[in-house]
Amino acid sequence: MRDFEGKVAVVTGAASGIGRGLVRQCAAEGMRLVVADVDEEGLAEISSEIEAGGGEICVVPTDVRQAESVDALAKATLDRFGAVHLVCNNAGVLLSGCAWERTDDDWRWVLEVNVFGVVNGVRSFIPVLLDQGEPAHMVNTASVGGLMAGPFLSPYIVSKHAVVALTESVYHELATVSSEVGISVLCPGPIATGINRSERIRPGDRAETRALGSDAEKEYDSLLSSGIDGGMPPDEVGKIVFEGLRADRFWIYTHPVYTEAIQGRMESILNGTNPAVAMELREELAPES
Repeated sequence: MRDFEGKVAVVTGAASGIGRGLVRQCAAEGMRLVVADVDEEGLAEISSEIEAGGGEICVVPTDVRQAESVDALAKATLDRFGAVHLVCNNAGVLLSGCAWERTDDDWRWVLEVNVFGVVNGVRSFIPVLLDQGEPAHMVNTASVGGLMAGPFLSPYIVSKHAVVALTESVYHELATVSSEVGISVLCPGPIATGINRSERIRPGDRAETRALGSDAEKEYDSLLSSGIDGGMPPDEVGKIVFEGLRADRFWIYTHPVYTEAIQGRMESILNGTNPAVAMELREELAPES
């Protein structure tokens, strides 16, 4: 997909972070917009900004965890604009800590938003894109965490691996039908999104959590937050995504690929050896005896 002027884009998780960067770039490309999030205050802010710049935008508060909510988003898009050409399944949350210490609500919240938010986007929008019979594209936001593994982020890493696998599977499925619909997976590195403060939008039905336990967990969480806060500006991600769309790239990266870590993991899988990176981190974080 290379022609964006006057076309319709839907962005979930649009109220902040990468979502807001995508919205701004869509507007810069001359697209008409439908923005979705649970953060209605953030949606109002980005909507006012786009309208002040002369853009056309529709706000649809959406809980991507709920299939019926995403169905309603698709219907609202068609009711307003009659078509949709670019869908960015971008909503995401993050929390840290040991896998066995995360509560049922912790796990379900992250998986519901990060995985089922994308699943629901695929189910609600791909049929629409196919039925239109014209060029269209879907971008699913994963993470470099969906290509590697490490400690203290298990729900997030599991969810992002699922998004990568889902998107790649849909890519192959789309190849079995004659269509002009494409799909890409966005695997960003550290971006200054504020995702480390996801608790601010945590829903009441997934409120049960547990404080971080060990010093290693707390140290990792602090380093993670510092890395995110000092990351790439989200607006740069929007530009990178559109470069990827114009180049028809499936894999869209924001940073140089973490070749050593990814290759080491792949070699470990192929050779049946223990995960080298995980062992190194364990040794680095283990308390001195």
